[in-house]
Amino acid sequence: MKIHPKAIRARRNRRLLLVALGVIACALAYAVYWWMHGRFLVVTDNAFVAGNLIPVEADATGIITRILAEETQFVNKGDVLVRLDEHRAYAALGQREGDLGRTVRGIGALFATRQQLCRKLDARSARLARVRHDVVRFRQAYPSGSVSEQVLQNAEDQMTALEAELREVGAELKSIEARVGGTSRTEHPEIEAAKHRFIDAYLDFVRQRIRAPVSGYVAKRKAQVGDRVHPGDLLLMVVPLDHLWVEANLRETELRKVRPGQSAEIIVDLYGRRRVYHGTVEGLVPGTGSVFALLPPDNATGNFIHIVQRVPVRIALHKDEILKRPIRPGLSTVTSIHIDESGRPLDTSLAEVSADAYATDIFSDELAAAENRAREIIETNVVQKDDPLESSCAWSGEQSLAGNGQASRLR
Repeated sequence: MKIHPKAIRARRNRRLLLVALGVIACALAYAVYWWMHGRFLVVTDNAFVAGNLIPVEADATGIITRILAEETQFVNKGDVLVRLDEHRAYAALGQREGDLGRTVRGIGALFATRQQLCRKLDARSARLARVRHDVVRFRQAYPSGSVSEQVLQNAEDQMTALEAELREVGAELKSIEARVGGTSRTEHPEIEAAKHRFIDAYLDFVRQRIRAPVSGYVAKRKAQVGDRVHPGDLLLMVVPLDHLWVEANLRETELRKVRPGQSAEIIVDLYGRRRVYHGTVEGLVPGTGSVFALLPPDNATGNFIHIVQRVPVRIALHKDEILKRPIRPGLSTVTSIHIDESGRPLDTSLAEVSADAYATDIFSDELAAAENRAREIIETNVVQKDDPLESSCAWSGEQSLAGNGQASRLR
């Protein structure tokens, strides 16, 4: 049956009209949606989940003898992840312990020498005082002939010799006093230096066991048994999944109304549009992504091309939603920011550093333990306690020498 061309054109026109009406209806629906909702949103698919990637590095030199954590495993803060060979560190620690004890005993010997010189100074002073009295009496009796000139001369020579010996002992005492004066047997500078060398060796020994700085999941394990590691070598990473955020890279033309404090909705490709995460804009990064690149652009060159730049915007995620539906750093998202909300001033930042990933206390007890051990070593090697009377002995010699003027005036 042959169809008339007019019927064909009429059918075609009806279909085109239906298509046009459908397009117009869709355009009107989108216009209504945009007017009601779309114009109040900034939407981008250039947004990714970010988080703290905590590196676990070696802090001592040694050979890896055991690995106690593998990728994807959850570890708690303080758990031992890698163990190094402790033999050399143990030997170095023992050597430093011996050096500390030897230093304490050496300083104790100096204090004993000072005490010995003090006693010698007192003895020389007593002998000098007796001879001075004899000289005074001999000089008074010499004019009457009761004492010969030889006896007087011998007494004066003996007094001169004792004064020289007293000055010699005094000089030795000053030399010792320069090394131990103002200190004690347990707080001498040499002891402090030896103590801190011991503490350094102690910390090197205990850090042969590498611990997790925070709780999280192990990733990127590079450590292998038998590897020799040095301070700063990356062994693995720990990723906490309870504190994540989104970095949305917005065009500079879209940032006019974006402010910290505005709410956001995030759709993660892992779960699709069935799961919507909620967040809050924490702040805008103070610079475009290009200026932080390894090779930033040089716009002063002649081949400059105007390109719309993107600025990273940090959006915090709600912790309860993250724990309910776990996600991972690096996942792609579609992020919508409600720019109809007033928010905070543009230079405000709502980012906080209160999460567990921003601080660790796994090293806090090491120094206290090292100092306690050093104190035990010092107390064990202190043979004699400090005598508060020792510091006053240096004056007796000078007072004795001052009496020489009185003897000379009687001549």
